[in-house]
Amino acid sequence: MSIYDQDLERNPANYVPLSPVSFVERSAEVFGDLPAVVHGGRRYSWRETRERSARLAAALGALGVGRGTTVSVMLTNTPEMIEAHYAVPALAAVLNTLNTRLDAPLLAWQMQHCEAAVLITDLEFAPVMAEALRILREQHGRTPAVIDVCDAEYSGPGARLGGYEYEALLAAHAPLAHLPGPADEWDAIAVSYTSGTTGNPKGVVTHHRGAYLNAVCNAVSWAMPQFPRYLWTLPLFHCNGWCFPWTVALLTGTHVCLRKVEVRAILEAMRLHGVDHYCGAPIVHNMLINADPAWRAGIRRVRAMVAGAAPPAAMIEGMQRIGFDLTHVYGLTETYGPAALCAPRDAWRDASLAEQVRLNGRQGVRYVLEEGMTVIEPRTMSPVPPSGEALGEVMFRGNIVMKGYLKNPQATSEAFAGGWFHTGDLGVLEPDRYVKIRDRSKDVIISGGENISSLEVEDALYRHPAVLACAVVARPDPKWGESPLAYVELKSGSAASAEELIQHCRGLLAGYKVPREVRFEEIPKTATGKIQKFLLRERARSASAIG
Repeated sequence: MSIYDQDLERNPANYVPLSPVSFVERSAEVFGDLPAVVHGGRRYSWRETRERSARLAAALGALGVGRGTTVSVMLTNTPEMIEAHYAVPALAAVLNTLNTRLDAPLLAWQMQHCEAAVLITDLEFAPVMAEALRILREQHGRTPAVIDVCDAEYSGPGARLGGYEYEALLAAHAPLAHLPGPADEWDAIAVSYTSGTTGNPKGVVTHHRGAYLNAVCNAVSWAMPQFPRYLWTLPLFHCNGWCFPWTVALLTGTHVCLRKVEVRAILEAMRLHGVDHYCGAPIVHNMLINADPAWRAGIRRVRAMVAGAAPPAAMIEGMQRIGFDLTHVYGLTETYGPAALCAPRDAWRDASLAEQVRLNGRQGVRYVLEEGMTVIEPRTMSPVPPSGEALGEVMFRGNIVMKGYLKNPQATSEAFAGGWFHTGDLGVLEPDRYVKIRDRSKDVIISGGENISSLEVEDALYRHPAVLACAVVARPDPKWGESPLAYVELKSGSAASAEELIQHCRGLLAGYKVPREVRFEEIPKTATGKIQKFLLRERARSASAIG
């Protein structure tokens, strides 16, 4: 034993498990009078938000919720969703945010899989949740306690499903004197389900330590100031809002809530509440770029974070034109949302637009509190050289990586093989050690023995001024085995023919990479705007449709 281990034990004075719940307590204590939540006609200070969260925690505790108990929520971006992110972790319980676009059988499956004991649900989702609860009861014998949220901003149909109404439940319980958090920072804070493109989705279990650190990383990596005004365009159910519910608490910011992501409502909220930060998928930013310029009047400079597909030239140029700063981040559900960013450098501002697009389109470098991110040859687990040419799999390691997959030891073991988390994304390491994804392993098109990156073809299509959204998948080809097929959505008021887009690509790509066919169809997307390529592969009857 070292002399530094003698009589130097952990105790409550020098060690507290990391949990983002502590951010809420500090903001209420130090800046309790400042605004915390804005939603329609409702306004809550940090003192009030902390009290409402403490009342919810007390109510959930009275329902038997404690360490390891799962609380499922079916909510939009409302104050109740934010309060759930503070109250449930305070009890060391586990938050399960349900995707509001899922159907009843899959919702029932997820609640059964994570053994939900309590469900908090908005009236808007009463029809699908009534059916999900019926399936859960009849097929699995599980009957969670149900708490109904009756949001005044929702005026549509909906029947109460449970024995508790949210506001009445809060009023019936005195707030906890303290939001305690976990005894062990390794305790689960949330379980989030992956898209489940084939078979059942996987339940990604994250912990308090990772959520705490990633919340801090969001602030540090984005250089966010204290007291930001953050607009909820990103669904809070997606990776727990990329940990931003806790980042906003850390910085004593203001949550500006939106029930629905509609372009005019977004811009009105930005103007009315002085919004300075928001996050979203590429489709959200494109909506703002292509909105009526009059709707943007009076909006000061806003900082935007984009994840998913790399921002194309038209988006970067468009955001600059409307006075928005764009930051490209990368991550997965398994990494709490963003765990890397394309950290900008001053010298890039002097580069040509084409070069700025190339530089900013990379996935970049690891968050400051993530221990490792690189590109590795998965068979040998050897790092690839920083040549920008050698292809490997993008991998992470460190505290901002999930605990594992719930009740799925085989998938967990495979994901962590060799001491790294395997993302499934194929990429290269460039000479400046920034990572650039070439494609998902299942999205590579193999044509005549040559590998074609669907992302490269999509990037070429996005350079056409008429293209709003696109996705490229493989289609069966009698001669080449597979060939590229492009699905395209055009901007409102724009026109382009299939032949025009194909000729456009010929000027940017090698001949074998050019799409053989262009289809003008609505592209299926998730609630977060992520394009669902597996559905397009099925449409194309591609040989890779099994992915």
